[in-house]
Amino acid sequence: MNSSKPLGARIDTENLPPFANHPLADFSRHDQRDAFTAALVQVRSRLGALYPLFINGQEIRTNDLLPSVNPAKPSEQLGQVCQAGVAQLNRAIGAARAAFPSWRDTAPRERAAYLLKAAAITRRRAFELAAWQVLEIGKQWDQAQADVAEAIDFLEYYSREMIRLAVPRRLGHAAGELNLYLYEPRGVAAVIAPWNFPLAISMGMASAAMVTGNPVVFKPSSLTPIVGHHLAEIFAEADLPAGVFNYVPARGSIVGDSLVDHPDISLIAFTGSLETGLRIIERAARVQPGQKAIKRVIAEMGGKNAIIIDESADLDLAIPHLLSSAFAFQGQKCSACSRVIVPDALYERFTERLVEAARKWKIGPAEDPGFPMGAVCDATAQRRIREYARISSQEGRLLYSSPVPTGEGYWVPLTIIGNITPVHRIAQEEIFGPLLAVMAARDFDQAMQWANSTRFALTGGIFSRNPEHLERARREFRVGNLYLNRKITGAFVERQPFGGSGMSGLGGKAGGPDYLPHFMDPRVITENTA
Repeated sequence: MNSSKPLGARIDTENLPPFANHPLADFSRHDQRDAFTAALVQVRSRLGALYPLFINGQEIRTNDLLPSVNPAKPSEQLGQVCQAGVAQLNRAIGAARAAFPSWRDTAPRERAAYLLKAAAITRRRAFELAAWQVLEIGKQWDQAQADVAEAIDFLEYYSREMIRLAVPRRLGHAAGELNLYLYEPRGVAAVIAPWNFPLAISMGMASAAMVTGNPVVFKPSSLTPIVGHHLAEIFAEADLPAGVFNYVPARGSIVGDSLVDHPDISLIAFTGSLETGLRIIERAARVQPGQKAIKRVIAEMGGKNAIIIDESADLDLAIPHLLSSAFAFQGQKCSACSRVIVPDALYERFTERLVEAARKWKIGPAEDPGFPMGAVCDATAQRRIREYARISSQEGRLLYSSPVPTGEGYWVPLTIIGNITPVHRIAQEEIFGPLLAVMAARDFDQAMQWANSTRFALTGGIFSRNPEHLERARREFRVGNLYLNRKITGAFVERQPFGGSGMSGLGGKAGGPDYLPHFMDPRVITENTA
């Protein structure tokens, strides 16, 4: 890893402008297209590199190597990534533990300044970082650039939030007494990241932990370890003190439980599947020998998200937004729509128009911007999604299954299944792929019941021009993020803080005003001033 270089003048945290979201790219402009094409060429020139661990400010190489591949062409290796064992994991936790006292006592504004430096570095490398996602996990150009934009937003937003929260708040008005409410960090944070938003969510969880004073042991997904390595590069260039951020790619079967169980881990930030999240929550609740604090888990898990489209809806608006919600990035978003609920009277007309529009979604390599859908993440997901498509075709009626490329690649068809009700598996189980269930409800009451009929509560939406239906959705649609007359994916930091309840998570809202306190413990200090 290159030695860090100062970014120039010291970051002025006293006069920060208000937070603003990083703009999304406009690929209708030829200069933006040319720049992204150049970034892809640049990234391709660097394929085949070796990526070491990064612990206590040093690169660590191991003999256990895991190749990272292009899901559209699995024979193409992008690089070899060193894998940590238990010894390296313990070394990383030890480095974070040693860094904790000084990092805890670093002024919050100074910690925020490191995030702002990292944001500037990420902004400078934006198209390059997006191009890596196109190759390593098959994100389309716009999806990859949006992921990088969100990573920048997390750095910018959480730096400002920490500055806000760092000011002690006075409580009460008793004469002769001063009561102050303030926060302090918890300790070493384990950050366990997903592959579907490999830069944004990783950066969000890690930066939230660090800016609040908690050193991080970062385990990226085994499907996107090169994108994960970019975090180590960015924070090293930002001159983050040694031990505050430690990059530890590893096989989950070898170190997963060890990371969660370690007595020096005080905090676990996780985004991923329900199954893995519940395992983490259960194991974190067990107090290990030598453990000094009850572990806190911040978990964002899956969804079985529904969109209701009623008789009054504008289908010219609803169908494109629905298709984007269901099939952008191959439906591999926890926020993706997997159920659409329409009234009986609308069903035939709606499904005819839906299938007609879906036929225009062509599948091919994400490098080619002409394909709105690409390959899914790996062979396991490919088999799982295809099996669900087979089961759902037996449960309901196959309305559409798109053609897929021949040859290598983890291709699955865009699939739409009709005649589904809440009793069917496709209406209850998270599939995490491009498979949409269409459900016909007898009336709006039943549509609302069906929308709330799963154990998940992440995102949902409604398309309607009926004010009463919109108001009922506001009151009764039990999801963490509800969208009216727009797609249900693509939440922006600060504008739509993201997170669900039920089996979708523990209720925290990433990118919102109450997220950072999850990474800290509140304190009250009372002084007799009489």
